[in-house]
Amino acid sequence: MTILHQDQNFTIRQFLPEEQNLFCDLFEDNEVAKYLPYRSPEQYAEMFNIALEDYTKGPFGRFGIFDTANHDFIGMCLVRNFADAAGQIEIGYTLGKKYWGKGIATEVSRALVKYSLLNTEGGDIVAVTDLYNIGSQKVLEKAGFSRIDNLKRPDGELAYYVIQRNSFNLRNLNLLRS
Repeated sequence: MTILHQDQNFTIRQFLPEEQNLFCDLFEDNEVAKYLPYRSPEQYAEMFNIALEDYTKGPFGRFGIFDTANHDFIGMCLVRNFADAAGQIEIGYTLGKKYWGKGIATEVSRALVKYSLLNTEGGDIVAVTDLYNIGSQKVLEKAGFSRIDNLKRPDGELAYYVIQRNSFNLRNLNLLRS
């Protein structure tokens, strides 16, 4: 099992096959899934199986976020090639409601940026969120992202955030707490 990040608060790591229920149950809470595209329980189960397969292919995938002290499941996050713009690396996260408002999403975002910069040779690091998800937009800004023009898709618009790799140096990387 690969660990992407670990500190005193949380660990980001590959999911284990027996953790499928943790992953799928996260999205059953309507408040957690409020700003996400609708997916059926079967689609989430398939997404989890794809995540397990992706671990054999390289640095990208969906990963679990766990409390370092008690191993409680906090949520999931992802690092992947961004489908809307070649060369960009997308990060994202979904946390259980119990963990909202504790600064974890900001720290997870920073850890994913650091992981992306150190483990990929792609372009800019990006994140998107629903236009009405103000909480996630604030998280991304605290994590060092800048908002650019909205991303327009056939099914609507998303708030579009970027950290430009070419303007990022190792000094900035040290600011991203490990």
